Amino acid sequence: MGFGRQVVIAGVYEHPTRWAPEKTQYRIHAESARGALADAGLGIGDVDGYFTSGVSQMGILSLADYLNLQPRFLDSTSIGGSSFVAHVTHAAAAIGAGLCEVALITYGSTAASERFAVGTGGGFGGDPPDQFEAAYGPTVVGAYALAAQRHMHAYGTTSEQLAQVAVTTRRHAGLNPAAKFRDPIAVDDVLASRIVSAPLHLLDCCIISDGGGAIVVTTAERARDLRRPPVYVLGGAEACCHTGAGHRDLTDMAASQSGPRAMSMAGVGHATVDMCMIYDSFTITVVMTLEALGFCGRGEGGAFVSEGRIGLGGALPINTDGGGLSSNHPGMRGIFLVIEAVKQLRGECGVRQVPDCRIALCHGTGGTLGLRHSGATLVLGRG
Repeated sequence: MGFGRQVVIAGVYEHPTRWAPEKTQYRIHAESARGALADAGLGIGDVDGYFTSGVSQMGILSLADYLNLQPRFLDSTSIGGSSFVAHVTHAAAAIGAGLCEVALITYGSTAASERFAVGTGGGFGGDPPDQFEAAYGPTVVGAYALAAQRHMHAYGTTSEQLAQVAVTTRRHAGLNPAAKFRDPIAVDDVLASRIVSAPLHLLDCCIISDGGGAIVVTTAERARDLRRPPVYVLGGAEACCHTGAGHRDLTDMAASQSGPRAMSMAGVGHATVDMCMIYDSFTITVVMTLEALGFCGRGEGGAFVSEGRIGLGGALPINTDGGGLSSNHPGMRGIFLVIEAVKQLRGECGVRQVPDCRIALCHGTGGTLGLRHSGATLVLGRG
């Protein structure tokens, strides 16, 4: 069962800021909401469904107040960096059920200007399972590094192969005027950058920025006379992956569950996907996600990302905006995966445009590989 081309993304907006100490998180939400609604040709009074994350437990209520929204459907699902990818599927389901007609999804963060240590702090919330790990002082980057070490041990993946992801996304960032880091880098630059948590170097890790964005989801019928060409929500799914009561697999990802379900719902195969937006918290995240989604076999990700396959002009371009490794990462990057995919499907990406882009796949990962993480996959199609 799918959405039957009845639900579309009608408007998107990526806030251009990467450093905004003069703004609040809420202001970035508001400016992003205004941008996405203007993109769609709608107003704040048209919104009757509201979705957000990255705020306090009931922060969605404060944001609704700040934006002067009166929604009849609210969703503040928080599953880490994949939250906003999941929100699109949730919005489509809510619209399909008649719970709302125009859904607004917003995100805003001042992580960089507040000097928030994304990924390098402990990142453990004190939930009961954390007591088995927190006593040993783990960090988020340490957990991802452990997954990388296991992948290297099991499959022979090399640091040079991981570096190919950073080099490729930096090349894409060089084509994106809004990207935070645009100077080209080479594999040797990645390998020469300092080790943060072995085997991950500094340039294997996502950057930290301020930023935000917004998405407008509505019915295909409502979008018929709106400003922008609609982008169809073809399929979506989410999943979680945890320690399995002690039987953990450091190289397993939730994407192996959500990816096939989303693609089946959309009725597309791997060969029909023109580009992917993959959450790139670290280079190893991309390698393992491509495997889990089935674009290559398990253990083959290192070879898959080499020799230009994931770059513009390659067989499967990914992260054409420069990704979290070079463009922006305000803490929860999922919304930017969807925004860039929509722009690609609308043919608006200029020099970084994927030719004749018809099908795009977004996959967000939230949480920590090897411990507990979420995965949300979304398949979008051009009208």
